[in-house]
Amino acid sequence: MKQTPAACRQRHGLRSLTLWFLSLALLPLLSAAGEPLRVAVISDLNGDYGSTRYGATVDGAVSSIIALEPDLVISTGDMVAGQRRPHLSRADVEQMWDAFHRHVSEPLQAAGIPLAVTPGNHDASAYDGFGLERRIFDEQWLPRRPGVVFLDHTGYPYHYAFSLGDILFISLDATVIGHLPEGQMAWLRQLLERHGAVYQRRIIFSHLPLWPLARGREREFIGDPGLQALLENAGVELWLSGHHHAFYPGASGGIAFVGQACLGAGPRRLIGTEHRSARGFTLLELPADGIEVTAYEAPDFRTPLDWSTLPARLRTHTADLQRADLAQGLVVRPGNSAMQEAHR
Repeated sequence: MKQTPAACRQRHGLRSLTLWFLSLALLPLLSAAGEPLRVAVISDLNGDYGSTRYGATVDGAVSSIIALEPDLVISTGDMVAGQRRPHLSRADVEQMWDAFHRHVSEPLQAAGIPLAVTPGNHDASAYDGFGLERRIFDEQWLPRRPGVVFLDHTGYPYHYAFSLGDILFISLDATVIGHLPEGQMAWLRQLLERHGAVYQRRIIFSHLPLWPLARGREREFIGDPGLQALLENAGVELWLSGHHHAFYPGASGGIAFVGQACLGAGPRRLIGTEHRSARGFTLLELPADGIEVTAYEAPDFRTPLDWSTLPARLRTHTADLQRADLAQGLVVRPGNSAMQEAHR
């Protein structure tokens, strides 16, 4: 018998509180270990509407990530192919999630790697008419909470916060174009006031980006200068996003905005360019002196993307993003080839 989302939240509440207290004791030990945290980021794995198939690219990426032994995997959304009209049935949506778990969740779990997700518009759209898909998203992810220290789980698996070592991670529920709802903004502001200063670093992840990156999606973003100002004041260093199906490490106002390549259908061109972004995933390494960001491309996921092949700037009427390695005030740089080391 399936548990309701409310029952799952109640069952996990005590566990999260226990983990939070443990984190206070373990945080100095984790920070003193000297090993930089390693985080893999996947995004937009879905195929055509309603599809339960995942190609060799997804399987290859998951195998390569497991070989890298990251401390955490983040998905920035669109794991399944919902948001279709006429609406998919419950059985259709559950079959898609079953397939995703076989190809992604279960291999990572077997390898002991926690997976933190944020909803994509094809997973759990907040537009009218997709309430069933959001309820199923709850049902799928409440029993699969990652083994991290939750600081605020009341909105899980949509907007929530957790820590890993000395880093604060915040998921935002961003499946609708435009500003975040007032309630979520108030939650974010309070969360940063309460927890932000406790941690050395602060990282946001969501499906929609704050600013546009890809051609054909110039209008599909959050676009809130007030949100950026809030994050700048709170010392947020990094925002990870999906939806635009193109890798770009941009920067504005002291924040790095890293858009992910897709692993599924529909690679796109960056604004002002003609070359489609290759399918791939991102690896973050977080030493004390900065952030190293590496994009690994299909089909072998071994060779890092050369950042010099990317535009120095992405300019639109709403934003001007400079490539992060060229921006002053940020210590964001291309990473070394950890994949080559993993295959030695």
